[in-house]
This record gives sequence, structure tokens and C-alpha cells, in this order.
Amino acid sequence: MTYGGRTIDFTKPWDRMTFYRALENATGVDFRRLDEPAVLEFAAGRGILLDKGAPRAKALDQIFSTLVEPGLVSPTFIYDYPRELSPLAKDHRSEEGLVERFEPFIAGFEVGNAFSELNDPLEQRRRFEQQAALRARGDDEAHVMDEDYIRALEYGMPPAAGLGLGIDRIGMIFTDCHSIRDVLFFPHMRPEEGLSP
Repeated sequence: MTYGGRTIDFTKPWDRMTFYRALENATGVDFRRLDEPAVLEFAAGRGILLDKGAPRAKALDQIFSTLVEPGLVSPTFIYDYPRELSPLAKDHRSEEGLVERFEPFIAGFEVGNAFSELNDPLEQRRRFEQQAALRARGDDEAHVMDEDYIRALEYGMPPAAGLGLGIDRIGMIFTDCHSIRDVLFFPHMRPEEGLSP
């Protein structure tokens, strides 16, 4: 299949790479060994703009989006994300600081997201508190405390996992469209001139 003049090969098996390995392949840097100031310094050195007071997680996400994602043309699963990027995902079974999460990428963008659901209410409260601290530093995308969700977890939640696929983005690839507006109906985004009642 061709998307934007680039050939995409959907032949199995799809490539698989951990989040940190993908970063290292693109930059030559092992980000697992870098603390927050070093990650922020790296981003600044590459001209990656971050909000003032951006935490390590935000910087890692932006570095990944800028330097890794555009190169993920052939279907690729990125897995083993840092815990700080996935506050609702269950801890990795064997790797400290990681969670059980994967995302498929095609044509340089994410087309899905999946992870094992965190079902420990004590751990979930701790992560929400960490997110609240990030929000206090100015991270508007950090999760807010959700007492109702924690209460529901306290009643009990069996092991579960979630998977979301971006049908809109897959539609873009199949139709070689480069704007999501071309594959979704966005009446509220269109100008009103010339539209009859």
C-alpha cells in the first residue's frame, strides 16, 4: 500500500520495539539512564519546545513524537512504556519503572493504544497523586484525582485490559488522505457561508 508516496508493507510479522529502544535507535541515547534535567537538556538541544516546568514524562513523549514517530512507516508495535507516561496501566511484570502497554504505529503516527488495566486501588491513588503534583507544576494533560474511580477499584476489579484502535487514522492510510477531516464528518469545523438551513 502507498501512503504519501511511501510504501507500507503490512506483511507479518510487524516490527516490535520497546519505547526506550526506539528512542535509543533514533538518538543514540539511553534515556533510561537520564534523569529529568538531562532529558530536558536533550530536548532543548534538539530544539524540541516544551512548556515551562515540563516533567520528564512530557519531555520523553515529545522527544518520541518528534524524533521516533515519523520514522515508523512500516507497521510497528512499540511496547514497554515508562510508568510516568501511563498512569492507568499495570506495572510491568519484570521491568521496574515500565508498564504493560503497547501502541501500533503506521505511516508515522499512532493508530491504537492498549494496556493492562491497573486494578490496585492503593497504587492507583499513588499515581493520581503523582499526576496531581505534575498538574501543579503546570502539566495540563496530567490526570486529575478521581476518587470515584478509586472507590470502584476498592470494591474490586478483576484483571482486565483495554484496546483502542483509531479507525479514523486507519481510514486515512487506506485512502491516502492526509487530513483527518477528509475521513470523518466534521460539520462543526466547516465554514457556515454557503450552507443552506
